[in-house]
Amino acid sequence: MTKNKNLHGFNFSRRAALAAIAVSAAAVFSFAAPTPSHAEDKSIKVGIMSGEDEDVWRVVTSEAGKKGLKIETVIFNDYTQPNEALERGEIDANAFQHQPYLDNQIQQHGYHIVRVGYTGVWPIGLYTKKYKSVAEIPEGAVIGVPNDPSNEGRALRVLQNEGLIKLKDGTGILATVADVTDNPKKIEIKELDAGIVGRSIDDLDAGIVNTDWALKSGLSPAERIAQEPIADNPYRNFIAVKDDNRDAEWVKTLVSSYQNDTVKAEFEKVYKGTGLSAY
Repeated sequence: MTKNKNLHGFNFSRRAALAAIAVSAAAVFSFAAPTPSHAEDKSIKVGIMSGEDEDVWRVVTSEAGKKGLKIETVIFNDYTQPNEALERGEIDANAFQHQPYLDNQIQQHGYHIVRVGYTGVWPIGLYTKKYKSVAEIPEGAVIGVPNDPSNEGRALRVLQNEGLIKLKDGTGILATVADVTDNPKKIEIKELDAGIVGRSIDDLDAGIVNTDWALKSGLSPAERIAQEPIADNPYRNFIAVKDDNRDAEWVKTLVSSYQNDTVKAEFEKVYKGTGLSAY
């Protein structure tokens, strides 16, 4: 009896010990298990232009990280690549263009890309190192303009606003040199890549230069003798995504990560007033 009693006691103690170990292991597993990730945790690639915007997007990336959205910026050096990369799915969003440019790209290439949130506006201007005012521009002057459809029309409208040319009545924002009906000073309008106009300013009498390219070309506001109006400007830049992502939660997070006071302060610091927040 004593032997059996001891055996029964041993079996009971062994079962209790095993149960205790199991409970302890479960507790350890529960403690060590990772907490659920942020509901918005996602990694995306955003295409931007090289230069000053890289500094702005470093702050955007930081703001997005606080909300569970990891951004990898993909740097481009010309305007033709970011939409193509977005359409092919190589990036998830881009931020470099205005609506007239996107409209033209959609018409040409059939892209399925939409605007989801404004970023900034850079008023295009007439720059020169030779003259102090538009009135000083002489007959036969050579003026450079961007050669992409939306920016060329934009540049020609600046020249029209300053009385240097007149465009055909009813001409829209995609005007070309073929739409010039009056050119009293017989100005030669030289079509160049948007990134080249500012760098060619020494060889031109004047040039219409996008503000971001003006900064890259070392041009200062003092060398800008005219610019387009700010009010009701159709050339506000924005973040764009594929159409089927327009309502995605990560898109809302991306936009809010740009449209805030922290990013606005960095934007103003980087662009020194040559660009303006547009939201």
